[in-house]
Amino acid sequence: MISQQILFNSFLKAHFSPRERSLQGWIVILGFILLAIACYFAGAAAMLRIIYPAAALVVAIFLYLRHPILYIGFNWWMWFLSALVARLIDYRVGWDPTRQILVAPYLVSFVSIATFLRYFPNASRQGGLPFILAALGVFYSFLIGLIFNAPLPVARGLLDWLSPIIFAFHLYMNWRDYPSYRQNMQRVFFWCVLLTGAYGVYQFVVAPEWDRFWLIESKLFTSSGDPEPFGMRVWSTMHSVGPYAAVLQTGLLLMFTSSQGLLTFPASAVGYLSFLLTQARTNWGGWLFGVLMIFVSVKTRLQMRLITIILVMAMCVVPLTTIEPISGVVAERLESFSNLQDDSSFKDRSGNYDRNLSLALTSGLGSGLGNTWKVNEKTGQIEVFVVDSGILDMFFTLGWFGAIPYMGGLILILISVTRCTEARFDSFVSAARAIGITSCAQLIISSGMLSIAGMILWGFLAMAMAAHKYYQHQGISTSGLSTWK
Repeated sequence: MISQQILFNSFLKAHFSPRERSLQGWIVILGFILLAIACYFAGAAAMLRIIYPAAALVVAIFLYLRHPILYIGFNWWMWFLSALVARLIDYRVGWDPTRQILVAPYLVSFVSIATFLRYFPNASRQGGLPFILAALGVFYSFLIGLIFNAPLPVARGLLDWLSPIIFAFHLYMNWRDYPSYRQNMQRVFFWCVLLTGAYGVYQFVVAPEWDRFWLIESKLFTSSGDPEPFGMRVWSTMHSVGPYAAVLQTGLLLMFTSSQGLLTFPASAVGYLSFLLTQARTNWGGWLFGVLMIFVSVKTRLQMRLITIILVMAMCVVPLTTIEPISGVVAERLESFSNLQDDSSFKDRSGNYDRNLSLALTSGLGSGLGNTWKVNEKTGQIEVFVVDSGILDMFFTLGWFGAIPYMGGLILILISVTRCTEARFDSFVSAARAIGITSCAQLIISSGMLSIAGMILWGFLAMAMAAHKYYQHQGISTSGLSTWK
């Protein structure tokens, strides 16, 4: 007789059987999907802009209380797919400049604030001090934002900055069930690479009407290409190129840690091809840095397996990149590495630093949350002022008084995960650490601590910390295990 798996609900502080609750969890998720489909095709697509976030929040609360593992997966998929749902609705009923439906994934992630509030008093004694420091930095900026900025942008900014921290704290506090959470995240990101990668290739070749409509209305021609077949930079089911490239960078690194049988080959093919078609050089470099970090952190036998996996994946992808016009697009982007001084994107980033660095570093109080979100009084549209650097954004928004605890928390986590010896025998720890550190490195040229990029940065660092605590509690060291997890 197979023993039944028993997990721990960190909020209710009670044990539960995921097998017994799995059916009701999937029924609720399926009900949410069917509701969205019914509204879309029954002439109520416009109402989905309110129904979709509200229903997602209800589902998230139910799963959080009844089936925490499914809650984690549901959270990630909301981030992966909500932007595509928004584009389909816009294409059917017209452009919505407020983009209110995109609040759905933030609401789902924000449900985990219950864990944060429950464990806040004793968090520092349980290793959660870095998350508390970062949250305090954001809360300070929230108060400053209420003084200087409009309430709606401040609320939106709070969701953007705080959601990744509290969700990561939730992952960390569930360290007792680390193996189950690890397996869930490996599976979720594998299917994300396969499905969004396939759609990304389709998007590049066909340029669906809803994607073209979004590209035209959002006026992102300079960053996302031309609204025509073979003219777009791929962003697949997400809302822009940068977030999608960050997700693929993460998913492709995680694929080194697990195998999904024969599906690994098509997932590698469409995943890497879409990754190249994003033309996101920062994330290409981040992926390469991540591979090197994984390679040097595992044992020799596992290094040989890693080399084998890379060769097999290369055999799947390289032949596809020789097909025109894919080869031309990729080759042109790769050639730009050798001529960065004449690259317009590089010039813009350098100019941004030259103009704003001294101003950001002299911002003592900071301008508060909501400073990058402004409401156009004529159109009612929320406009985004982009600071193309996470470091600059921290000092502009949080000021010194907010940035010091925020960065202090991040630095404490980085110190903690770099000391983890579990990466020698648990490949997921190695990959999670590589994902977190490369995401931090990319803060120099992107605001990777917000939105889904922030969920990845904080979430995977938290998983590495959870693994360390789990193995410590189990009394397992590098000498006790030598298998590829």
